Amino acid sequence: MTSADRIILLQGDITTLSVDAIVNAAHSTLLGGGGVDGAIHRAAGPDLVKECATLGGCKVGEAKATKGYRLQAKWVIHTVGPVWRGGTQGEAEKLASCYQNSLALAVKLGANTVAFPAISCGVYGYPIREATRIAVREIGNFLASYSSLTQVDLVAFGKDVHDAYRAALEWYNSRHAVSEKTKAGPAEG
Repeated sequence: MTSADRIILLQGDITTLSVDAIVNAAHSTLLGGGGVDGAIHRAAGPDLVKECATLGGCKVGEAKATKGYRLQAKWVIHTVGPVWRGGTQGEAEKLASCYQNSLALAVKLGANTVAFPAISCGVYGYPIREATRIAVREIGNFLASYSSLTQVDLVAFGKDVHDAYRAALEWYNSRHAVSEKTKAGPAEG
């Protein structure tokens, strides 16, 4: 099974998934907010914010874990994505770090299944096409090295993000297929 085969695209509510860990597109305080962050906090209940208050916040690109409380997920991995400022402030590298650090933390926690929202694509204004390509690239590259993660779900709340993820997966798969053919050498005839 290739790394691309372990990436699953879903449309729906990340808070309802039965996975080992869900990733929260968090605010730097980790104390809740709007969008996915607010939905996760509401679904997990008040104990989540109590635990988050002990973590001292989170910097852009970093990841920190808490229990899942009332969620079906055992853990919540909180990561803070970059605010889009035109692409000249290291946004792509910071967004890539969100995925890299969240996945590394998931492995450290012993998670086999992880679900991601579209980090920074809401009020932080990251262009959806670019953000979903970064997400798919980073997840695909990580899965190529870590077989302990059996599945990573990309969860789109809306159709626009779902369509962008689908295009990013097609882009990644086409690049991956080309590199696999190159590794295999010329076909015998």
